[in-house]
Amino acid sequence: MTAARIAVLTVSDRASRGEYEDRGGPAIEAWLRRAVTSELEIIREIVPDGREVVAGAFRRWADEGGADLILATGGTGPSPRDLTPEAMEDVAERVFPGFGELMRAVSLREVPTAILSRQGAGTRGKTLIITLPGKPSAIDTCLNAVFPAVPYCLDLMGAGWIETDPEVCKAFRPAK
Repeated sequence: MTAARIAVLTVSDRASRGEYEDRGGPAIEAWLRRAVTSELEIIREIVPDGREVVAGAFRRWADEGGADLILATGGTGPSPRDLTPEAMEDVAERVFPGFGELMRAVSLREVPTAILSRQGAGTRGKTLIITLPGKPSAIDTCLNAVFPAVPYCLDLMGAGWIETDPEVCKAFRPAK
């Protein structure tokens, strides 16, 4: 089984210009390092907001970069330049609304403004793309909720293998 290659994409005008510390990308990487026990490669990139730029990064990582999983943080809110969901839909061959539904449901338990967030997921080839909020605590909440389904999803797609620490994230795989 091959190690999973995960691209962590931070979407932020200010972080891409160095005016703001990227906290989302490091939060995703820290969560992955806690939860995943199998070999994995994590690549991080920061891009500015904007539909075309973000769609281009998704295409590049899925088509040329060999990413099994792209976890994007930021650009999912109501601000005019928050276009990460639209960029994901531009490149996704299939969209999986259940990811966004679950992320909003669990986030609503913590903050009423979760209804403003537009997280989601889709696939492009053998790459699963998940769009996450930008706040580190919200990232943890969302990954804790949806990641149990990610390893099996990657299995079904023929992507890289992910094994998790059940104390952190109990991944679901049907009995053989």
